[in-house]
Amino acid sequence: MTRGTLVAIAALCIAGVGAALAAQYRFDMQPCPWCILQRVIYLAIALLCIAGALLPAATRKLLAGGALLFALLGAAAAVYQHVVAAKLNSCNLTLADKIINALGLESLVPALFQVTATCADAAVSVFGVPFEYWSLALFALLARMALSVLMRRRGR
Repeated sequence: MTRGTLVAIAALCIAGVGAALAAQYRFDMQPCPWCILQRVIYLAIALLCIAGALLPAATRKLLAGGALLFALLGAAAAVYQHVVAAKLNSCNLTLADKIINALGLESLVPALFQVTATCADAAVSVFGVPFEYWSLALFALLARMALSVLMRRRGR
């Protein structure tokens, strides 16, 4: 069941990024640096969980721990985006902007990682709920699932 949970976490992360891309390209909801940072975190969690599902059982808890840590960081990024960044006119030189620039992902895969909006412009709601809170809810679910892998006893 641990392997299945890790695969489910990875699938949810990929679905989350897919939803963000649909929002961007179908509904013109352009991403700010904090949005892009959350995409990076989702993909990092997905990679950790795919590796955990493929590698021997001895490494699963370590990788699930990494996924839990990234899920908590993603939740913090979503909260920061809503509470602080959405009120800023510019996201330049924020932590998210610095991380994205340092990773160089924007030039590698611009369709996925290019920042095209300011934080204030990216403050939109879906069904009356701020978009970043949808992301927060997904990060909370992912953290809970990763924690369940960590808490599972051997042989179960």
